[in-house]
Parts: sequence; structure tokens; C-alpha cells
Amino acid sequence: MNALTGYLRQAGTALRFLLFATLVLGLAYPLAVFGAGQLIAPYQANGSILKDSTGAPAASALIAQAAADASAAQDPRWFHARPSAVKWDPASSSASNLGPNDPKLHDAVAANRSAVAAAEGVDAAAVPADAATASGSGLDPDISPAYARLQVPRVAAAQHLSADTVMSLVNRHTTGGLVAFLGQPSVNVTALNVDLAAAVPSK
Repeated sequence: MNALTGYLRQAGTALRFLLFATLVLGLAYPLAVFGAGQLIAPYQANGSILKDSTGAPAASALIAQAAADASAAQDPRWFHARPSAVKWDPASSSASNLGPNDPKLHDAVAANRSAVAAAEGVDAAAVPADAATASGSGLDPDISPAYARLQVPRVAAAQHLSADTVMSLVNRHTTGGLVAFLGQPSVNVTALNVDLAAAVPSK
């Protein structure tokens, strides 16, 4: 009888541990990982395809797109991404491979800064660093909030929207909270342009 009682006690302990482990490892832990993924990396967790106002796929939130018109000039109607050594071609992701002491890099940065200053109607000293320098991949869709705000007057005028409306879109796409704490505040220019297209009145 004592042996049977001992076996039953051990079986009960094992079942309780199995239930506890199932709740912690099979339910609580997966939910915690899923929640962290939604908070920190929503595009990686849910996919990166952005949809337009009709529900059709429009772009990947992980890849910058060139805002160029038929003449290959930067289109003033859209927010511009960082410069790209590969002209934003996703099949050719790469940096320029120019070293920090290479005169060609300094010339390229100076030319980019002058072009941005001319496009936005500001002094070259007001151009943020990321507006004049390319990312390592050439496809980075994130720009600094300062660069996004710099573009608001131009975009608002070209799209016939109020500056407040365009600024509200920028604010909506400016990262904050834990995402900004782990890195720094940024604006996904691809997602911003998709929402901007939806905000433009139909002609």
C-alpha cells in the first residue's frame, strides 16, 4: 500500500510538472516571443509587403524605392530615400566601397548635399548627414526624422496638400518607444510614400 501511495505521489508530481512546463514553454514563452517580434520587428514577423489604398501590393517596407520621374530626376512629389550606390536596384545591393579618406567619397557627399539643398531650398549646412550619404546596402528605406521634416514643404506643395497634413504622415511613421530605444528614431520612407499616395485627392 505504501509503495502504491509513493507511485501515485510521483505520478501526481510528474503530471503537475508536465502541466506547468506545457503552460510555460508551450504557451507563455511562444506568446512572449511573438509579442516581442511584433513590437521590435513587425515587418519580419508579419511580412514586409505594403498595400495601397485598393488593397493591392505596392512595395516592400524593407527596400527603398527610387522616387524618379521619366527624366530620371528625383520626383518632387515624393519623399526621397538616402542616396544609393546601386540606384536602389534590389538585384544589386551594395555600397560604393569608397574609403573614408577617398576624395571620390568626399566629392560624392558634397554633390549629394548640394543637390538636396537645391531641391529643398535650404542652405547646404541644413542638410542632415543621412541625406548626403548612402547606406551600406544602398536599399535602406529608413531616413532620419530631420531629413523627412526637411522634405515636407516640397512634398506638400507638389502634392497640393497642407504642410500639416504631410507632417502628420511623417509623425505617424516616425519610430518611437522600444524600437527607437534600441536604435534611434527613423522614418520608413517607403511606407511613408505609400500612405502619402493614399492621402492625395483623386483627380
